[in-house]
Amino acid sequence: MTSSHLLAHADAEEFLRALCDIEPAGIDLCYVDPPFNVGSAFCARKQKGEYRGKARWSSGELAYDDRWGGIEGFLRFLEPRLGAIWKVIARGGMVWIHLDHRAVHETKSLCDSLFGKDAWLGEVIWVPGNGARGRGFSVTHQTLLIFGKRDRHRPFVWNDDHPTLREAFARTSLEMHFRAVDENGRRYRERVIAGKRYRYYADEGRKLGSVWTDIPAMVANTPIHRQGTGYPTQKPERLLERIIRWVTIPGALVCDPMCGSGTTLVVAARLGRRFVGSDKSPIAIEMTANRLRSEGIEFESWRNHQATTL
Repeated sequence: MTSSHLLAHADAEEFLRALCDIEPAGIDLCYVDPPFNVGSAFCARKQKGEYRGKARWSSGELAYDDRWGGIEGFLRFLEPRLGAIWKVIARGGMVWIHLDHRAVHETKSLCDSLFGKDAWLGEVIWVPGNGARGRGFSVTHQTLLIFGKRDRHRPFVWNDDHPTLREAFARTSLEMHFRAVDENGRRYRERVIAGKRYRYYADEGRKLGSVWTDIPAMVANTPIHRQGTGYPTQKPERLLERIIRWVTIPGALVCDPMCGSGTTLVVAARLGRRFVGSDKSPIAIEMTANRLRSEGIEFESWRNHQATTL
């Protein structure tokens, strides 16, 4: 790989197997956002926003197909791709798999068999904030399964103290625990540990928990909607920024083998990480390439394992 960044027009499994030859066990973070097994086909649509790439695809063109004939078909699709992902993950590296309720439990079981149960690190619940619809029970969250290759000589990265990786205290916690106010009007509480007095300020927040409610989805008529590309299931940049900042350091290699509109790759490059990404959809690849170029991000491109121009 002659560049710090690589974008490939290829199926994830094909790309990952080729990646074994050039980056064997070299991926520090792999974010996987597979189809959610909803049983539908999805189209990409042009829309207004901050994205200014020169898209040549027609409005409503098929972006990807999410029809598997049931959960068994979905798992048959995932299994070889997840197996290939694990082979390129570095010691101390992680895999984050983004799913919803339709397939999260079966996928967790599949990963336990592929990666080993010791690889399981936990999960993050993301509540996009669009609320429940209709009558009766409604699922309003998505799940990120987290797995890692353990190595006592190369521990996992958790950048807990980064200022953007803190979350605000709930109002009830502020009222109950942060009652003191300093000369600058900042609320705080004090604790005595081993004879020393420590002061904790409310506005510094707390370590990230496992339930994220502060990152909205790509909803129309909101400021975040300006990031929209028209690609279905596009995730907000802030979500990927949080994940990448939290578990990697600058210079780390980030992989997204089903990159869709390219949000993971764009955010990784902005944060000073290297990236490798692929998608089998020509719409996704064209959109991602245009987004990268619009930000002045140089990358090497592949098609059928050969250098090409995308």
